[in-house]
Formats: sequence, structure tokens, C-alpha cells
Amino acid sequence: MTDRGMQELALLLLTALANEPRHGYAIAQEVKTITDGRVVTKTGALYGALDRLLAEGLIKVEREEVVSGRARRIFALTPTGRERLEAEAERLAATAREVRRRLAAGTATAT
Repeated sequence: MTDRGMQELALLLLTALANEPRHGYAIAQEVKTITDGRVVTKTGALYGALDRLLAEGLIKVEREEVVSGRARRIFALTPTGRERLEAEAERLAATAREVRRRLAAGTATAT
């Protein structure tokens, strides 16, 4: 079975956690920043994806705190999550290199 890579939302969530732990709303805001506003996560999709990443062992709940009477979970990458994110970044970079190579080759033959 070939590795098709991870879904975009999972990639974005892991990227949002790559440099520091964050709570759900902060993750959503970071995803919006990373994508220049192209991706705005809805609450259900965000927490569903976070639950999947937790189940896969790619993230963990680093701590829980109560803010204004509401529980807030702070998520962080696990070592496995960091490894997967690094592997996915390399896979995407390799694909981008091939795209550029083929576009350059196509430009040379198209003229």
C-alpha cells in the first residue's frame, strides 16, 4: 500500500502545533494565518480532526486549564507527530520539485 500523505487539515493542524502548544481556538487562528485566510476551520471539523490526531498519537493534551469557567485543552505535538510532519514536509517538497522540473521541461518543448 502506498502512502498518499495526510489530509490537508491534519497537515495544517500539525503545522500549527510545530512551534508551540496551543488550545483549539488558537490552533484555528494559526491555521487561518498559515493559509493566508484560505482555510477557516469550523469547530466540529477542528475538534474531530484533533481527536483523530490524538487517537493516532500524533498530538497529546499537554495540559488542561479553566478560563472564564470553561475547560480548555492545550495540545502539543508528540515526537511521533513531529516525525510524521517532517516526513510529510519532505514528501510535499519532493513533489513540488518534480512539478517544477516538469514545468521547466514543458516550457522548453512548448516554444
